[in-house]
Amino acid sequence: MWHTIQLNRDDLAKFKSLRIIVRIGSGVDNIDVKSAAELGIAVCNVPGFGIEEVADTTLCLILNLYRRTYWLANALREGKKVPGPEQLREVATPCPRIRGDTLGLVGFGRIGTAVALRAQAFGFRVTFYDPYLPDGIEKSLGVERVYSMQDLLFQSDCISLHCSLNEHNRHLINEHTIRLMRPGAFLVNTARGALIDEQAVAKALKDERIRAAAFDVFESEPFSMANSPLKDCKNVIFTPHSAFYSDSSIRELREHAATEMRRAIVGKLPDALRSCVNADLLQQQQQQQQQSSHQLAAVTASSGNHARS
Repeated sequence: MWHTIQLNRDDLAKFKSLRIIVRIGSGVDNIDVKSAAELGIAVCNVPGFGIEEVADTTLCLILNLYRRTYWLANALREGKKVPGPEQLREVATPCPRIRGDTLGLVGFGRIGTAVALRAQAFGFRVTFYDPYLPDGIEKSLGVERVYSMQDLLFQSDCISLHCSLNEHNRHLINEHTIRLMRPGAFLVNTARGALIDEQAVAKALKDERIRAAAFDVFESEPFSMANSPLKDCKNVIFTPHSAFYSDSSIRELREHAATEMRRAIVGKLPDALRSCVNADLLQQQQQQQQQSSHQLAAVTASSGNHARS
């Protein structure tokens, strides 16, 4: 299933014979994973797919924000004349130099790392915040690490999000954290839409507290410009949750999903699965069911013995 389908407990309970869901992608925040386990349903994903594509897209968006390519191209398409430097300044400003600016990455997994390596080639000073990683990885890659979100926001000229969504980081970028950002910083999100409070970001964009932004993911998908709080913001690039896509990545994605389905068919759940995100919950549920069965069997046997005596 794709990320646009939402499954809560009531939805899952309707599928009496369902035993496995394979999310065609990495995030599973659109599925009630705990309820699935309680109903005996394994939830799997395809982790690590499209790393190159998402990293490339992220750099593409960052470069567009810095070099104003998107706005310059649209200006010409709309018939604007740019005969000299004064007219160019009107269209191209603000256009800061990349080399020496600080790119702050929130999350430093496989995609965050791939973005960092690409950004270094363009001259960015790269820093990251990721409380889940052990110390030392920053030294091997020549990047800098900060140990609080506040420090990252304060230091960064451009912030790019590369973390999964959970109950602790919903609306990570909100009215409070925006006030901690450098005035005029750029913001990029190719991770999960709900990491950003779109109402707060829209206000910051209109007030130019955030200079410009680029979003591939949104709180409500599929994205509707008419219903978005960002609809009146002129300094935003929108793309339709497409950062992962290429001819190669989509083929690999389907192959990995089909392979996981095959493991479920020929093996035992959840032991046979490689990417089951609720395996621990499923095993706990199975153990509880076994204990209940043993207790019921013991009670039944005891009742039978009393009846015979």
